[in-house]
Amino acid sequence: MRILIVEDEVNLAEALTQILKKHHYSVDAVHDGLTGLDNALSGIYDLLLLDVMLPGMDGMKLLRTIRAEGIPTPVIMLTAKGEIPDKIAGLDYGADDYVAKPFSTEELLARIRAALRRKGEVVPEDGLRFGDIELHPSTLKLSCKGKELKLILKESELLELLITRKQAVTSKEQMIEKLWGFDSDAEHNNVEVYISFLRKKLTFLNSAVCINTIRGVGYVLEATS
Repeated sequence: MRILIVEDEVNLAEALTQILKKHHYSVDAVHDGLTGLDNALSGIYDLLLLDVMLPGMDGMKLLRTIRAEGIPTPVIMLTAKGEIPDKIAGLDYGADDYVAKPFSTEELLARIRAALRRKGEVVPEDGLRFGDIELHPSTLKLSCKGKELKLILKESELLELLITRKQAVTSKEQMIEKLWGFDSDAEHNNVEVYISFLRKKLTFLNSAVCINTIRGVGYVLEATS
């Protein structure tokens, strides 16, 4: 899952980035409201962590703008302002939650999981299952019928995306945007390499799950009986 941090305190943004990456989220961080708006409007993010006091455009205006544009991405406001009126304003503008600084890491992670559950995303705490495989993103482990192996991070992220897409076809462009970011230099062959890696590992596990290519469209995860 991909999270956008919009926070002008660079040290805090870097610390949050490292924490979230440690918990296997993909993260982009920007430090002003206008850049945050540009990124948020891309629609590639599963959640936004948004500061209120930002240069260029404040967080409240950014939030109002993305909601007016029909972007439903969950938003957790991060701010030093902890007064009730500020919280009410943020929630009225379309925020899903509001966390006042300073906050504990565990509390923030719990609020992120809760916001993603409300959105309807699968939050992989106990494993993602599809056919005869089970993926544990927190440990990067993939298991099938008693056999287990460890994936590298991009493999795990790609398989997680395919599982959570629920058998919908996923294009290479969607994979690049979700896994590398919309402004990444990653190309189609990057996706093809990781698809090849995953196919080999599914074969090694003797899994009935396969990644099928829909020519000219993308990839879909399927389970044969």
